[in-house]
This record gives sequence, structure tokens and C-alpha cells, in this order.
Amino acid sequence: MASMLMNPIRSCSVSSSWAVRFDALAVNLIFNYFLSVQTKSKKTLARPGVKNIVLVEGVRTPFLLSGTTYADLMPHDLARAALQGLLNRTGIPKDAVDYIIYGTVIQEVKTSNVAREAALGAGFSDKIPAHTVTMACISSNQAMTSSVGLIAAGQCDAVVAGGVEFMSDVPIRHSRKMRKTMLSLNKAKTLGQRLSLIGSIRLAHLSPELPAVAEFSTAETMGHSADRLAAAFGVSRVEQDEFALRSHTLAKKAQDEGLLQDVISFKVPGRDIVSKDNGIRPSSMEQMAKLKPAFVKPHGTVTAANSSFLTDGASAVLIMSEEKALAMGYKPKAYLRDFVYVSQDPKDQLLLGPTYATPKVLERAGLSMSDIDVFEFHEAFAGQIMANLKAMDSDWFAQTYMGRKSKVGTPAMEKFNLWGGSLSLGHPFGATGCRLATTVANRLRKEGGQYGLIAACAAGGQGHAMVIEAYPQ
Repeated sequence: MASMLMNPIRSCSVSSSWAVRFDALAVNLIFNYFLSVQTKSKKTLARPGVKNIVLVEGVRTPFLLSGTTYADLMPHDLARAALQGLLNRTGIPKDAVDYIIYGTVIQEVKTSNVAREAALGAGFSDKIPAHTVTMACISSNQAMTSSVGLIAAGQCDAVVAGGVEFMSDVPIRHSRKMRKTMLSLNKAKTLGQRLSLIGSIRLAHLSPELPAVAEFSTAETMGHSADRLAAAFGVSRVEQDEFALRSHTLAKKAQDEGLLQDVISFKVPGRDIVSKDNGIRPSSMEQMAKLKPAFVKPHGTVTAANSSFLTDGASAVLIMSEEKALAMGYKPKAYLRDFVYVSQDPKDQLLLGPTYATPKVLERAGLSMSDIDVFEFHEAFAGQIMANLKAMDSDWFAQTYMGRKSKVGTPAMEKFNLWGGSLSLGHPFGATGCRLATTVANRLRKEGGQYGLIAACAAGGQGHAMVIEAYPQ
């Protein structure tokens, strides 16, 4: 093809120097043509009259096992660090942001609107409104899509979304009877009333109420539900351990190769600088097989090794209208395109959010599974991931439970969570969604893909999925 294009040039009666220039130009045009065919063969998801909304940048603190280096902090400390990291990475003026939204699950009572406290601590203008959302493990997903909504509605041009979770110091309450007694004591007017109330306290009243990762509607812990789900779909212990080992191995490889560029260094007051996730621990199938079931005993298959661990961490992303981003001189990483939220039975389908959300978001975007170049699914449990993959590959499940004619199909594993996932990187409940979106954007750029898809399950039987499109480079 190159010779066909250059032969007419060579036959022209021009000087040799001009011929050389034309030859070089032709080669360059041919190279760019083949490059464009390879990386931009798919249609863009831009729609006439619909505002393009872009992810400019995303960062996160290192995700650490709870009870380790972050143990003496508070949630807003981590959220503030993520916001400051985003400011440093983007250089955006602190008064150029229109709104800030954060997601969190287990709230610190002193900083219930952690978005506002973190924003003030990070030095953002006190004129910037901020609010906090909660939607279990998809809380920062909700923060991002709420940001998209504000921009699409013309209310804002630049919004920071993020999430934070701090499991090192969760609220532990007195028993209900003890709380009632203490509140009555606060209202008592005489010494006699106070003594009478104190005398009514029994030893059982002193028993604390500990938080649990359990469904309010069913009283079942998520781990127990994950074990039942794995059994229902015939997911073996070996399959779960293999997937968990894959997650840790890929995360370690990505960390060693410097691919986790969303991680910022954080100087923990009174401690060292933290710059890496500390839950990435590749093991062996033999070592993992020695662990006992964690929830359904003695015959369950979910263990500490194939479950995500309690994690401290925070994330933040800068979302803007494309017009505003370009006007400020930014080169966005990706477009945030179609998204959906789903809900289903919290008893028997608690963790099947990705199965329900994926086909819906693909239909909204006019895409198929084969169009997706990068998949990032939240890994709550290895059994949950494997059960979702089996459900997505089942015509019977699609027809019986989803009202669909056929299955959506499973993601190609060579595209799936290639830099590790929640099992290995960690899962701060409120922060994982932003990590998923940023990872997709970074992987699309690194791998030359065009479309990415994130999906996640959440407590309450809910789920989320979003299509992300690479920004032209």
C-alpha cells in the first residue's frame, strides 16, 4: 500500500528533496491510518445534543488492612489526603470546583457529612457545597453518577467525587436499654431521680452493640450469603481459591510494574510515608487450602483467603464537562457514558448485581460483551465473582429470573481485572467505585482499548454498572 501511494509522488517532476519529504509524509499517513484502524475501529458513544462528561483524573490513598498504619486517624483524614492528592495531581484551583460529593458506609458520628469536613481540611473554598451519600459498596459509584447528573443538568461544570471507609475505628454503641438510661439521666432533675436510674442498670445493659456486615432485612452476614450463593451455582472451594490467587498475583505484578498510578503517597502523622497497598499477598493453593471456612462451618467454601478484607482507604476523581476541561487545558482520561442501578432479592440474590446490571447497561449503550476491551468488577468474594460469571453464562438463569431471552455471556478473562481487584488491593466500602472507574480509564489508555465496563454488587441486593469510553489520544 505504501508503494502504491508513493509511486505517483516519485513520478512527479519535483526536486529530490521534495520527493523525500513526500515519501516521509506518505509513510506517516499510512502509519496513522493503520493505527486508527486498530484502536478506533468502533463507534463513539457520543450523542447529538447530549453533553460529553469526562473523567479528568483519579487518585486514591494506599488501601491498608484495617488496624495497621492508619489506625489512629479518622475518616476525614483519609478523605482529605485523597482530595489533596487530586489537587496536587491536577493543579486545579481550589475555587474552580463547583461541588464535592463523597460516599461512605459506616459513618463517623462526629463527621457525618465527611465530604464537607474533608473538603474544608483539604483547603477547598468554603463556598463549595459538599454532601455525603451512602449506598453500601457502591457509595462512591453513586457519588460519581450524582456528579454526572449535576453536570448533565447544567448545574455544574466541575465536580469532585470520591469515597472513604475507615474500619479501624467503627462506632460501637451501648445497648438500647443502656442508651435509654443514659438519656434519662441527662434529663433527670433531682439526685433521687439520678440514683434511681443508676440503680436500674444491670450487667446485661453494659453489653455493647458491635457493627456487623449483615443485612438488616434478613439478619444474614454477607459472607454467609456469599457461601450460599457459591453453593447454589456449584462454585467449588478450588475455583474460589484459584480466583483469589489470580487476583493477588495480578495485583502484585501491577504494583511491581508501577501500573497502579492512581495510588498517591500519604504521610501519616506520627508515622512513615505510606505509598503502597499492604494487603497484596500472593500465596499458594496449598497454603490457602489449609484455611477453615469463615462463615458456614464446617462445610462452607468461603474463607479469609478468598474474601476481601476489612480495609481503610479513600479515593477521589475529578469529573468535568468536556468543554470545561478543554478550556482549562486538561487532557481527560475517559468519557463517562451510560450507567444503571439495579436491585433484586436481598436474600438469595444479594451479590448478583453485576449479572443484572451488565446486560442493561450494554443495551443502553448499544454494545455487546465483545465490544468491551476492559472489565473491572468488584471482587467482594471469589465465590461471588464466580457465581456471577456462571449466572451471566446461563440461558436458564436469564430466562427464569431476569426475563431475558438469552444470556449476556461472560467477560473474556484476558480482559478481566488484570491489575488485581478488591480481593487483593482491598475494599474500603465507600471508596471502591472510584478505584474501579479510574482503573478502567488507566487500563484503556495503557492497553489501547476503547470501551471499559465497571460493575459491582452491594448490600441490600443492589448493583451498579457503567460504560466508560477512552478519550482520544
